[in-house]
Amino acid sequence: MHVLLIGCGYLGLRAALSWREQGHRVTALTRHPSRIPDWTKQGIEAIVGDVVQPASLTQLPAADLCLYAVGYDRTGTADKRSVYVDGVENVLREIRTRVPRLIFISSTSVYGQESGETIDEFSRCEPSSESGIICRDAEKMVQELYPVQDATPSAVILRSAGLYGPGRLIARQEQLKLQTPLPGRPDAWLNLIHVDDAVQAIQKQSQRPFADPVYLLSDERPLTRSEFYGAIAERIGAPEPLFVPGDDNSLNKRCQSMRIREALSLNLKYPNAIVALDELIGLAPGAGCPR
Repeated sequence: MHVLLIGCGYLGLRAALSWREQGHRVTALTRHPSRIPDWTKQGIEAIVGDVVQPASLTQLPAADLCLYAVGYDRTGTADKRSVYVDGVENVLREIRTRVPRLIFISSTSVYGQESGETIDEFSRCEPSSESGIICRDAEKMVQELYPVQDATPSAVILRSAGLYGPGRLIARQEQLKLQTPLPGRPDAWLNLIHVDDAVQAIQKQSQRPFADPVYLLSDERPLTRSEFYGAIAERIGAPEPLFVPGDDNSLNKRCQSMRIREALSLNLKYPNAIVALDELIGLAPGAGCPR
């Protein structure tokens, strides 16, 4: 299989390396020529281009599948709408006649529920945040340019919960040790998915026909903020976390991912984020953590 990768970052690079380990060909788009030597060593073919510059995309090759996993680079000059909506349109108009299948990474921010409701693929998408509206508009572009044909989707949208894994979500350790209050309600919900489990879902989806056009991708159990940060505090020997609710007093939502786990026979390595903490922090529960 030849995979075209648009967005070779935290998630995309891991997916690329997983495909390479299986012997598949991977071509990835990058704005940064400096990345090419490292990618070449890892067997990833690179093309220099920018999703917000259509003229730079004409060299994108034919492939069996495209994984679109572009994240927003805050150091760049383009705004979010240009990257997420215009960028999607630029790429898909360029490749849709030569790349027949698309896996598009979206976000659970397309859901606007804020009162702790349980949501799934059939819940209404009425986002109120700017990011959620932009993600919803990007999804509409995907559905327009990669429509369902003969009852078979040519694209699948994976609405990802918050990605965590090595180097992520434990940056607050110092705050916990110093008892610096964390912003937000302690009883608000966190919806998460370990990056390795997200890659597993992408891999399994790439190996079979698309059955449904949209899946919600999260782990098996949402956590409250107090539960999650309390578990980190326990593992680093810090006091119980303190919270300072701000202007946003919503409970957010609780994501239900049963549909994708059943459809793809996903056996999550990390069914919830607490399971992964010992590995991520590198300590046994209750052990102290040196600064």
